[in-house]
Amino acid sequence: MSSNRLAWIATLALGLLVIVQAAADPSGLLSLLGWTGADLWPIRAPWQVAPFVVYLPVLLGVTWWAVRSIAGSRRLFVATAASVVLAVLLAKFAMSLGAAGDLGTAAWGSGFALAKAIPAGLIVAGVVAFAGRRREVADAPGEVPSVWAGALLFGAIAPLLAGQWWAGAPYDRWMPAPNALNGAVATVGGIAVLVLGAIGCQRVLGRRVTGGTAATFLTGWFAAMGAGALLALAATIVGMFSDDGFAGDLWPLMAGYIRLADGVAYGACTGWIVGLAAVWSRRQATQPSPIPRPALRTGAVALAAVAVAVPFLARPDAQPASPAPLESAEAGTLLPLRVSGEVIADAAGREVLLRGVNVNQLVDFYAPRPEVPSTLPLTEADFAGIADHGFNVVRLALSWSALEPERGRYDEAYVDQIRVAVAQAKAHGLYTVLDMHQDGWSNAPSPDDVSCRPGTSPMWGYDGAPEWATITDGAPRCQFTGRDISPAGGRAFNNFYYDTDDVQEHLVQAWAMLAGEFKDEPGVAGYDLLNEPNFGESAPLTSSLLLGRFYDRTIDAIRAAGAEQIVYFEPSILWSGLGFDSGPPAGFTDDRNIVFAPHLYAESITMDASLGLPTIVSIERGFTLADRVAAKYGVPVWSGEWGYWGDGIAENAARYAKEEDAHVQGGAYWVWKQACGDPQNGIQELGNGLMPVLCSTGEDAPRNAALLAQLTRAYPRYAPGRITHLAAEGDRLELTGTAGDGGCRLEVWFPHRVGAGAAAVDTVGIEDVAFTPLGEGSLMTGCATGEYELRTGGA
Repeated sequence: MSSNRLAWIATLALGLLVIVQAAADPSGLLSLLGWTGADLWPIRAPWQVAPFVVYLPVLLGVTWWAVRSIAGSRRLFVATAASVVLAVLLAKFAMSLGAAGDLGTAAWGSGFALAKAIPAGLIVAGVVAFAGRRREVADAPGEVPSVWAGALLFGAIAPLLAGQWWAGAPYDRWMPAPNALNGAVATVGGIAVLVLGAIGCQRVLGRRVTGGTAATFLTGWFAAMGAGALLALAATIVGMFSDDGFAGDLWPLMAGYIRLADGVAYGACTGWIVGLAAVWSRRQATQPSPIPRPALRTGAVALAAVAVAVPFLARPDAQPASPAPLESAEAGTLLPLRVSGEVIADAAGREVLLRGVNVNQLVDFYAPRPEVPSTLPLTEADFAGIADHGFNVVRLALSWSALEPERGRYDEAYVDQIRVAVAQAKAHGLYTVLDMHQDGWSNAPSPDDVSCRPGTSPMWGYDGAPEWATITDGAPRCQFTGRDISPAGGRAFNNFYYDTDDVQEHLVQAWAMLAGEFKDEPGVAGYDLLNEPNFGESAPLTSSLLLGRFYDRTIDAIRAAGAEQIVYFEPSILWSGLGFDSGPPAGFTDDRNIVFAPHLYAESITMDASLGLPTIVSIERGFTLADRVAAKYGVPVWSGEWGYWGDGIAENAARYAKEEDAHVQGGAYWVWKQACGDPQNGIQELGNGLMPVLCSTGEDAPRNAALLAQLTRAYPRYAPGRITHLAAEGDRLELTGTAGDGGCRLEVWFPHRVGAGAAAVDTVGIEDVAFTPLGEGSLMTGCATGEYELRTGGA
């Protein structure tokens, strides 16, 4: 069978596969090209047509050319599979580049298609291998072209091009991974694996993928992809010994896949360098080069040294804390908060642990049954109760739909509700984090006459954007596996990320307005810009690059409004659903007063739990992964939401509490109170919050004492300098720290009434210890200096 015929068979098989997958998967999560049902007209931006005018032509064109080039190879199945994988990744790269114009993100993001590319490659390869089983096979070459120079260059430029490659949760500092964020050892090791891997793979493939110049070129390209796969294997093996070993979850397998996607994507996007080296080497067999090979190798080695050194020359410094108003600290007044290095600190230079609850009583929820309220009234009694349990922060969920119900018009009555809530919280010693909340994009449910495709179903509304900001282009409001994956939601988020009709700009300005309102309010601990943003239709372009751009312009608007409070930024909903995510690029903003705020729902509402699969990320590992990603940004971690474990909530909360203390972190439990008509509650017999409500009577239901015991355990609210060790259970507390030059006032919450005598605790370096009743517990204060310790035996 001729090469042309096999190429057309491969192209037709791949085209048919695209059609079948698009029909079966409306989300595009599992298919090469999803079809959401959105209108194709009018065309307002390149991203709307890029899948059809860029992705499909590149996918089919590269497949046809590559299969035609390698059709005479001895290993046709392997060569065809590699050709299709290359075609898929290059198509994703070209589509992303055409949609957003960012070269680095487009190249890195191509790796997200690997899970789709491999099955497609195997299917098409099977068809081609069967059709070509009687073809003529080319003889193996006598000598395999050398790719030394190309392999050195391929490895040398990796640290310079790394960007998002080899960064974040799947990487620790001991793994070979050529990104300066992982350190010099990992970078040098990563370069070595890429170089040697490309050379080794070329020697193996060079005798099996045979043909003319195009086949030689593809052999080197495939060798580079193989080197990327070997790098992933090396990193995974090292990780099994460093800290990625199996420990009750499947993270090592998931992390291994991400590393594979990174490595193969890098090979697909830059492996043409090795391919050109193979062609050049082949030609040198008959045409001597004017440049000696040793000189080429020396130059490549020098470039490798530069590539390793340059990324380490400039690293951002942490922003220091503001000068310390010591008198206010000694009076127990709420002070402005700032990021200082890797911790949240107040203006007196004390480390602050923000531990509290989410309050959703100002959210504009959809009401599944209009006669059953979807929220409960928010009163001062709520803030008093929160403070009585020892918490010092509330994450106050707000709704854009209530804030700006009409384009450009803010609801002053709603803004006043926010002002009152912040003031009442402050009166009870509580900081407030203002959170622009959304779930499923908006509170619009599926229309009554909606027609949902097989695999999807009509859905309730939830909360978020106003109707005027909801641009779905006719995509159906039908959920696929849950509220956060729907064609309408994905399209609405895509239009938001690309700022269609200035939708994003309006939210940016809404934040600027709120920041102007609270810029002088020390009780506002900061601004959480968008709750669990959806990944849109083209992750990671949308959920990384464009999400980061939204955050950057919003931070700029907040600062221009005169607000200097902390900004909390979240990864996409994938973190809540999987226990990890890529997040915005490391340099998405120059502002240093920011906090990474993922929602640590591992073993709770994650996809593995909902689908009955083994745990992907455990509670314990979730903290480690959050720390790794925060280290990429050089900022602290604060979990804006956690909880929701169902029947095992008390036991899992105990595990969570242990890790929260070990990592010296704060967070906000979801949720303080939940109304019986809350769409997230599902209309049950119980309003299932921390303070549960009996739906039949509206009265308070019995509380979960075991859960409360974990949430209200002893902890230092404000600690001079830095906390170096923390462990607690009930009133039992182990605390060590190192005081700095700021205020010495230490404040520690205990869940029970502790006697006024200092004998209740053992202290070192802490003077003037005193206990004051606070709600259901006690507040211990003292002056800590130098290296200090506090230990109790429990109540």
